[in-house]
Amino acid sequence: MAVETDVLDELRRLRTRVPRLTGSLAATVDGLVLAHDVPDTEPEGLAALTAAALGVAYRMTDAAARGDFRELLVRGSGGYVATYAAGTTAVLTLLAEDRVNVGRLHLEGRRSGARIADLLVTRVGPGTGRHADRPAPEEHLATVPPATDRPIGTLPVRTPQRPTHQPRPQTGS
Repeated sequence: MAVETDVLDELRRLRTRVPRLTGSLAATVDGLVLAHDVPDTEPEGLAALTAAALGVAYRMTDAAARGDFRELLVRGSGGYVATYAAGTTAVLTLLAEDRVNVGRLHLEGRRSGARIADLLVTRVGPGTGRHADRPAPEEHLATVPPATDRPIGTLPVRTPQRPTHQPRPQTGS
């Protein structure tokens, strides 16, 4: 059984466990769709936006000295978009209605993210994906420093300026 099928099965089981969940998507941290269950939404566009939000979320946690990225929650007038780490190479994005039980969403989203991470590691291997055999464009190779064990959310982001502030060192209590 292919890893995409296993991940899709997990996404469908997740929908049965979380009332008011309207869609789910598993993608690589660089925005490639692994599997999706998102009716009325373009999965490739959602995966690309997830990758962009992930870059911002990583920079925010880094600037605020809050450690590694774990999850992101966005609330709109029509509901929630929640993104959870699924290992170091993938993310899980969930779409839910406004009246969803957010605690349940977090609980099941974190569990499914861990299951998807396990599926990717056991079926595909660490640091690989279904597009791993595809050569990267030359421009990408020139701008991205090589890193094989880069944690989730540490994708390089091209910005014209770096923040002038430095994160405060964490002090023990």
